[in-house]
Amino acid sequence: MDLSIICVNWNSVDYLRECIASIHEHTQGLEFEIIVVDNASPQRNVDILKEEFPDVTILKSQENIGFAKANNLGFRHSTGEYVMFLNPDTKLMERSISTMLEAIKSMPDAGIVGCKLLNADLSVQLSSIQKFPTILNQALDAEYLQLRWPHCPLWEIAPLFSEEAKLQRVEVISGACMLLKRSVFEGVGMFSEDYFMYAEDLDLNFKVKRAGFTNYYVGGTRIIHYGGKSSSRQQVSQWSTILKHRAMRRLFRKMRGRPYEWMYRAAMGCVALGRLSILAVMFPFGDRESLRHSADKWKTILRCAIGVQDLAIEDR
Repeated sequence: MDLSIICVNWNSVDYLRECIASIHEHTQGLEFEIIVVDNASPQRNVDILKEEFPDVTILKSQENIGFAKANNLGFRHSTGEYVMFLNPDTKLMERSISTMLEAIKSMPDAGIVGCKLLNADLSVQLSSIQKFPTILNQALDAEYLQLRWPHCPLWEIAPLFSEEAKLQRVEVISGACMLLKRSVFEGVGMFSEDYFMYAEDLDLNFKVKRAGFTNYYVGGTRIIHYGGKSSSRQQVSQWSTILKHRAMRRLFRKMRGRPYEWMYRAAMGCVALGRLSILAVMFPFGDRESLRHSADKWKTILRCAIGVQDLAIEDR
């Protein structure tokens, strides 16, 4: 088996159907398998994929075990020499898998390989590549700043806007689409299962780089990732915001130690206060619904930072 493609499903069967169909349409000349891990989806409709795609392997977890554990479960049932972790809300537009596979085979030092991700409107998804997180780049994490100064060393996303198709070394490849050699993924201990959701891809990128491999961005091919850009009018999920904040705290603790984690927490509290002050000034003049949703997000981050938010999640 050349390649194992692993998708974790949670109520995403409609996206998955389109994703799998696009894989079959744009991937020829490879022996590959598709493994879907269903994370106890409430809709319980994942079996309908078998009707249209009988070759897909479906694994069902009896409970939602989180993104990292589910991907590891899928990997343990895979046989490919290479493995791709692909979000269910993605769609191939061209022979992207073949292009990335050719790229990883050409680079002996390759760790994780990824490509350009596009939003549903075909705009570039800025999270396709990243720098390893620091307090400063997290505090200044704003799309406006990244678009205005893509060459800034805090994020270095200029390759996303280059027409060059050559491989480029980067620090972080997005977890929405990651290609690795099987031996590399096993060698670094697979996904760290102490993350339920968010930051597990950052953690994996860090482990791969620490093991001496290089992560590469393939600018010559693109994949649509529908979940990459939500509407500013969409209701902010406090649960999602809390999970992201806690995941980043755990990541900083692992990468840089507890003092850095506490400095990150204090910094995000200050950022939240600043953002809320700006939103309060803008409220009489702007889109109140959008501003209210933004305020809800930053209030949640502030509560997490100062420790008064009831997180309702066991801190493992």
